[in-house]
Amino acid sequence: MLTQIGKNAKKAERVLMTAPLVLRNRALGEIARALRESCAYITAENGKDIENARAKGMSASMLDRLSLDEKRIEAIASAVESIIALPDPLGRVLSGGVRPNGMKIEKVSVPLGVIAVIFEARPNVTVDAAALCLKSGNTVILRGGKEAICSNKAMASVMRGALAKAGLPEDCIQLVEDTTRESATALMKMNSYVDVLIPRGGAGLISACVQNSTVPVIETGTGNCHIYIDKDADVKKAVSIVNNAKTSRPSVCNACESLVVHSAVAEEILPLIKKALDEKNVIIHGDEKCAEIIQDVVPATQEDYAREYLGYEISVKVVSGIEEAIDHIMQYSSGHSECIVTENYTAANLFTAGVDAAAVYVNASTRFTDGGEFGFGAEIGISTQKLHARGPLGLPELTTVKYIITGDGQIR
Repeated sequence: MLTQIGKNAKKAERVLMTAPLVLRNRALGEIARALRESCAYITAENGKDIENARAKGMSASMLDRLSLDEKRIEAIASAVESIIALPDPLGRVLSGGVRPNGMKIEKVSVPLGVIAVIFEARPNVTVDAAALCLKSGNTVILRGGKEAICSNKAMASVMRGALAKAGLPEDCIQLVEDTTRESATALMKMNSYVDVLIPRGGAGLISACVQNSTVPVIETGTGNCHIYIDKDADVKKAVSIVNNAKTSRPSVCNACESLVVHSAVAEEILPLIKKALDEKNVIIHGDEKCAEIIQDVVPATQEDYAREYLGYEISVKVVSGIEEAIDHIMQYSSGHSECIVTENYTAANLFTAGVDAAAVYVNASTRFTDGGEFGFGAEIGISTQKLHARGPLGLPELTTVKYIITGDGQIR
């Protein structure tokens, strides 16, 4: 079955890679329209996933990741339309010139080819990934988790119908309906058909792909995101930023998982932060200094500082200065998103230079690490690696290059 999916993807690739922008955008428009028209069908299928997940005891924060309603379907459709408005990532002449012998050499952006995406219980990824791949001229093989299989099948079916209506092969978008571990492992070995593999999910999934895949992997990382409150922080800003980054949607990878506080302001600011977090019953795992300042603190372990909670929990470390803060962050960071809250220009520059992550913030919530918020329309994942792409993966990151050389009979 997977081999046939791979063959279908390669066949569709030949059509899509040369499809003009107007056709790719027409297909995206049909997808957005079809998603809205099929909202009742998609949410009904999503309801089956929600019912199964509840029966298996899925946490509230993870149920939120899985859930689709009319508002979220509209947001997904709107994201597709925002991708239509973006410039064509294909055919861009990135560099070029004429050699002394008269040959013209141009470096041009082209699709990666066939992209496989393995992801977990985030049904919106089904559409985001498909839309970005379509716009960038890549066929896509989607393999979601069992928790969202009904939702994924519904949305894939809707999108494939929209492709046919627009005049493109349905197999530009394919869903692997087998959600066993064996299907994921097999997809990682499909070098004959898959050009790039992008995993999107928890640490276990990403580690399995990186360690076992023979297909080239763009590693999207887990999000152990830190916020450091400097001695020169604005207290009101700090409380608001931490509260938003931790509680607005704790199940996503750009949520704050770790808080680092300068000792000079800890006694003032930690009680205010705790008061804000108490409204969502956030569990605080803190060090001894934190426990001396606020009550109901669970003693923090090394594992707590390294953990991506994906729920209403956070670790807290009180430090003596910015150097210790950076050392702590770099020891436990997953390389996703890190933030400093400060009014000190020198401290901000020291932090942005010294912290090695895909996104480094000054006085803003880590929740902005998102393709839509960065102006990419959507994202296929957040890359925490350094080769090929880093940060939110938008259209340019889904292309590679070819050199086009034009001569007039030159020989060497």
